[in-house]
Amino acid sequence: MNDALGGTFGSRLNMNLREEKHWSYGTDSRLWPARGPRLFLAVAPVQTDKTKESLEEMEKEFRGIVGEHSLDAADLKRIQTGETLRLPGSRETLDALGSSLLELLQFGFPDDYYDSYSRRVNVLTTGDLANAARTVIRPDRILWIVVGDRSKIDSGLKDLKLGEIRYLTPDGTLTH
Repeated sequence: MNDALGGTFGSRLNMNLREEKHWSYGTDSRLWPARGPRLFLAVAPVQTDKTKESLEEMEKEFRGIVGEHSLDAADLKRIQTGETLRLPGSRETLDALGSSLLELLQFGFPDDYYDSYSRRVNVLTTGDLANAARTVIRPDRILWIVVGDRSKIDSGLKDLKLGEIRYLTPDGTLTH
């Protein structure tokens, strides 16, 4: 699911903010690996004068992937192709090999995890993607962290009504 939303160059977030709107050099999202709850993070360095609009577009993408613009069969095929084609080169260096071994140990994966990965990816359905999106993306519970020149972006942020706005100084002190 994350591959389609923001995890690859051709993802929805990057295509929207970089390729269509030209407001960012690159946008992505990540799911931190963990055994329990996982952090989902979307990062979008954008033009200062397009901060408000970029947040609107990101929120639209988040709401869309869990709603009317859910992932379809074409999205699933792109994800499956990308995930399986990257496997042969994914452990070509000693660092990459070490990281994959560490992942096996850290998460308790079976020894044949990578041998059976393609098969597991290729049996996924659009329903699996929809379930993953609903599990990870909760548009009404997003914590937005916006970094920028407050004098240039504050009124736009207030217009969005994304929730309570709190301000932090560069040293992390809460201000008004």
